[in-house]
Amino acid sequence: MSDETLAEAFWAVARQLRLRARETLTPWEITPAQSRAMMTLLRHGTIRLSALADHLGIAPRSTTEVVDALQDRGLVERQPDPQDRRATLVVLTPGGSEAAQAMREARAAESESFFNELNAEDRADLTRILGTLRQGATAAGKQRG
Repeated sequence: MSDETLAEAFWAVARQLRLRARETLTPWEITPAQSRAMMTLLRHGTIRLSALADHLGIAPRSTTEVVDALQDRGLVERQPDPQDRRATLVVLTPGGSEAAQAMREARAAESESFFNELNAEDRADLTRILGTLRQGATAAGKQRG
């Protein structure tokens, strides 16, 4: 029997997932933060820069740097917010949408490969357990904030 704790096993799997995710993004030469921003825009469509920062859980200044890098590559563009001229909207370009969809599909295939070690029942159990932990962490964060 292993001396590995639950937390150690969890973090080892998390490291493997992060490594595989980075490797999956290699063809696009994109950082994980840039990928997360693109996936958020793919899911939510055009949003304010401040809302993107909230979705990513990073400081607005860091979000600006992520968006700058994506804009330099022609993957996103900024637009004035017609509701508030002080605010800026961020939107995927057509090329950005195409790249984001391709990244999503590549990551889904990589996840499928990774979790293929588990049978359907174990996958369902793991999904349920992780959902419970995520809800608990979200609730605890709201109580602290």
